[in-house]
Order: sequence, then structure tokens, then C-alpha cells
Amino acid sequence: MSILNVENLSHGFGDRAIYNQVSFRLLKGEHIGLIGPNGEGKSTFMNIVTGKLMPDEGKVEWSKNVRVGYLDQHAVLQKGMTVRDVLTSAFEFLLEIENRIGFLYEKMGEDSPEELEKALEEVGDLQELLDFHDFYLIDSKVEEVGRSLGLNDIGMDKDITELSGGQRTKVLLGKLLLEKPDILLLDEPTNYLDEQHIEWLKRYLNDYENAFILISHDLPFVNSVINIIYHMDNQKLTRYVGDYAKFQEVLEAQKSQEQAAFNRQQNEIADLKDFVARNKARVATRNMAMSRQKKLDKMDILELASEKPKPRFHFKEAGATGRRVFETLDLVIGYDEPLSKPLTLMMERKEKIVLKGTNGIGKTTLLKSILGLIPPIDGTVEQGEKLQIGYFEQEMDQNIRTSCINEVWEEFPGFTQNEVRSALAQCGLTRKHIESMVRVLSGGEQAKVRLCKLLNRPTNILILDEPTNHLDADAKAELKRALTAYNGAILMVCHEPEFYDDFVNQVWDCSQWTTKAF
Repeated sequence: MSILNVENLSHGFGDRAIYNQVSFRLLKGEHIGLIGPNGEGKSTFMNIVTGKLMPDEGKVEWSKNVRVGYLDQHAVLQKGMTVRDVLTSAFEFLLEIENRIGFLYEKMGEDSPEELEKALEEVGDLQELLDFHDFYLIDSKVEEVGRSLGLNDIGMDKDITELSGGQRTKVLLGKLLLEKPDILLLDEPTNYLDEQHIEWLKRYLNDYENAFILISHDLPFVNSVINIIYHMDNQKLTRYVGDYAKFQEVLEAQKSQEQAAFNRQQNEIADLKDFVARNKARVATRNMAMSRQKKLDKMDILELASEKPKPRFHFKEAGATGRRVFETLDLVIGYDEPLSKPLTLMMERKEKIVLKGTNGIGKTTLLKSILGLIPPIDGTVEQGEKLQIGYFEQEMDQNIRTSCINEVWEEFPGFTQNEVRSALAQCGLTRKHIESMVRVLSGGEQAKVRLCKLLNRPTNILILDEPTNHLDADAKAELKRALTAYNGAILMVCHEPEFYDDFVNQVWDCSQWTTKAF
């Protein structure tokens, strides 16, 4: 049974085409991975199928009465709502059903026999919906999901607007899972989630009976939960059956076949052109030459898909720091209340350290305290000598109203326009990206703009807060290579051991220091 049909979809932004006559279908129970390089329109596709964005052309058709749940990390959450309030709001539609049942029972005393029969039938259908969605287990379901995602430890009665980015994502994800929709639309759900809760989500999706569409650049995660791949590339959307590993095998075989067919045709074209050039002037062979020219004229010329520019990251390095990069003495981090026990830490020259631990325990706060961006609650931070720091924050300011080229030019006013364009191109951005407004780019493209600014300023210590979020596979691999080659110190928050395991010296588990009961 088809849940969603998309036919002949075309869309673009300005003169930049995203899709050209693409089609898509989702069947009951399918677990789909929507994959492709940054900027190919994966999130745009989600916005189109949910009705948030109207396509230039094409038809989007949902099956009747399908309930769609969309993990929207940019959803506005109202101040004053608690974590419990947001999770319980997942059942609003069930409360409406309960009210409808109550209304039907009240009016049954006045119904005619025919009306009574219809009312009882409707009550039966509505009651089945309540049972299917575990209406009478709402409180226990809220507690179960809260416990599974670590929300009980945050505090179920905490104001939603006081949460960190990762905690907020967990609450939105928990609400979505409690809604138990017919289809889940998940746009990078593992961003900001720690390893423990990524594993829980993996188990949940593997056991999920309904359909979902997943966008994620966490390839091990994708490979473990999906059974259908839709590959978005070069304005096309192609369906593959199987997991990500199977898709890669098929894609490589297709590319080899296309390359072989292209090479054969190019050789044939060269032979035909050579024959025509040598024989068109001779009377005896002119007709054969004309015949071959006609064959050339009628030939459908094969074209290979254009290769996306691959990023090439190289961090500019400043002179060496002193032996000690920073040292803390009885440092207590936090805002209104302490997030840590007193911390006495030290980082030395060329060390590469990862901070790990559950969301909300203060990893970002520790980075900002070390940088001096927020004051400690207690204790001291002493930075070493000759530091030239490069800082990569979790997210870009969404209020930026500049183009990519101007965003980088403002940072490096001494660069020529060609130097700015070259720097952005090195990060895998095309001419159309470079001339676009930053705010219309995908999360991965925005991350590349921020990396561009970081790469071109000489540093001897990098402080990186979740640098892999939003990056596609090529960009992640290149960033890993560049960080491995970097001679300075690195202090990084990251939830992906497969990304950092090969090049870091130490892993600091922040859960050992937190005052939170995780």
C-alpha cells in the first residue's frame, strides 16, 4: 500500500535547480534513508512533502487519514511549558477523540434507532483508535520515553526554553515518538544526541512497524536502521533496495557501467569522425562518409553526471604555543546553578582531546568557560602563552543576512574577491553557493562556510563544538584527515567515536564531573 506518492517534482531557488521531474513513493512499513551530498535538497524535500513549501511543479499525494510526524528541530516551543507538558501534548488528538466519544454518548438518549446505530459504530472506531495509541497508558508512556531519552534526569518539570540544543532535540524526538504517527519524518535526528541515546533510537527504529523517512549523515546509524535508499544527486532521486552498504555496491557498479558505455561511445565517435574526415573528399568513399556522418548526427550522446566538488581542508597553523595550553583550578562551570564539581584540568601543547558525555551536563559551557566567554561560578581558568585560538560553535547565527562571499570577506578584508571565492571553493562550495545568501543554504553548507573562516585564520589550538553535525560523508572524511594532520592542540566535543578514535590522545568523560544525576 502506497502512503505517499510524489510525481514529476521540480523545484529550485532562483537560478539554482534542486530537482528536475523526480518521483518518489513510500510503501507501508518501508524504512527509507534519504541520502546525498550537502545542498542537494533533502530538507527541502521534507518541507515540500509536509506542505511547508510549495514546489514549482509536480504533485504530492498522501493516502487518506495518514498521520505524519515530523522532527522539526526549528519548532517554536512556548516559554512556560515543561518537558512533561511538551511530551503529553503528543496525545492532544487522543483527548479530542475522547471528548468526541463523550459527546456521542451524551446525545445517544435523543438519537433515533438509525442514528444510534451510526453513533455506536463511530464510538467503536474511535475506541479502537484510543486503544491502538495507548491512550490509557499516557502517563506511563511519557515516563518511559522520558527515561529512555534521559529526560527524567534533566527534570520533567523544567521549562523547555532553558534546555540545551541536545536536550531540546530529545524532547522533540520524544514527543514525536509518543505521537505514534503512521509515518515518521526524521531530519538528522542524531545531531546533538549522545552515544547512549543514539543506540536507544537505533533499537526503537529497528522495531518500528510503521514507515519512516530518515535524513542523516551518520552512515553507521543509517546502515543499521533502513531497508530502502533514495539517493538525491544531480537533481535526480533514485531508489535502491537494501541498506547503505548494498547501495554503495550497486552505485559503484552503475558508475562503472556508465563510464564503460561512455568510453565505448567516445571511441566510436572518434572512429566515425576520423573516417568522415579522411573519406568525405574522395568520390569513391563519399557516400560511406555521408552515411557515417548521418549516424553521428542521430546519435544520442551519453553524458556522465557532473562530479560534485570535494572539499579540501587545510588548517593554517600559527607558531607553537607554550607547553601549557590552559589550566583550571577548582573550576565550577554553570549559569544560574553549578553544572560541575570543582575541576582541576590541564591541556598541553599538541594534545588532541575529546569531551564526551550526555547532553546538558556542560560540555559547551566548559568550552566557553575555558575561552573566557562566560564567567565561572567558582575557581579559575588560566590560558597559556602565545595562544591563537580557532573556535567552531555548534550552530551559525540564523539572523545572518549576508551572502557567503561577503560573510567570509568581512572576516578577511585583506583578501581579494578571487581569494575569497577560492577559499570557499576549497571547502566544496560551488559558484551558486558562494553567491547565495547564507541563510538559504543547508546546514552542511553553512558548516562549510564556518569552516572556511576557521581554516584561513592561523591557529595553534582548535576548540570545536560538534563540528561533524550536518556534514556529508566526503566533508567528514576530509575534516578527519585535516584534524589528524593538524600540528596544534585540539579540544573537541563530539558524539561520534568512529570520527575521532584514530587521532585523539585523550577522551574526557564529562559525566564523571557533572552535578547532574545522569
